Amino acid sequence: MSAQHPLTNVSRRNLLKYGAGAIGTGVLTAGIASNVVEPEKTLAQESPVDKEDITPEQALQELLDGNDRFVKSKRKNPHQNYSRLAEIAKGQKPFASILGCADSRVPSEIIFDQGLGDLFVCRIAGNIATSEEIGSLEFGSLVLGSKVIMVVGHERCGAVDATIKGAKVPGRIGSLIEVIRLGVERSKNQPGDKLENACKANILVQVETLKSSSVLSELIDAGKLKIVGGYYDLDTGKVTVIG
Repeated sequence: MSAQHPLTNVSRRNLLKYGAGAIGTGVLTAGIASNVVEPEKTLAQESPVDKEDITPEQALQELLDGNDRFVKSKRKNPHQNYSRLAEIAKGQKPFASILGCADSRVPSEIIFDQGLGDLFVCRIAGNIATSEEIGSLEFGSLVLGSKVIMVVGHERCGAVDATIKGAKVPGRIGSLIEVIRLGVERSKNQPGDKLENACKANILVQVETLKSSSVLSELIDAGKLKIVGGYYDLDTGKVTVIG
């Protein structure tokens, strides 16, 4: 699936308008950063990591640590008070982005124990990387400064199951199945649970699609971004990094 889409050109024009250098350099300049209001630090910030200087590896670990707290029923519920609301009202600098499934059982801020302004979240059935999702995540990383993108799929995904079964679906639901089909095909000959294998393969396909974006790949090459897959266990609440 190609990652080129109209929003890429729009983003480039906007960056030039804001005084940023060419995207081809893969470097975020002060011209971009000046358009994101730096939240004033307050005592209400519970995060143990300075998100402004966080590395992609630290950002990923922050997500995993939050998920570990969720699994162990030790959530801190950070950044969920009025002070945080006021702090980020004029600008946002999320440290991580999530491309997740629209499934109601997988709410990103809860399963990763994060709060207001922490995550840039795109949710769509089957956690697929459509042009619109890719464009949104490009914005989240290039302009807002997100350091990690995690594609979060989950156990017993209904969209993946429907694709495996070749279900006839009404309306535009079929557009989701077409994107998921590649992951299903790749997992066909794998041993073990067919649905679990397909769910994980679909996650990895979407990771590949995101990495094919010129905007995101340049950030990866510059050491400013990491893209990984995550598999969410509905029974335990645990997210396992894959790929």
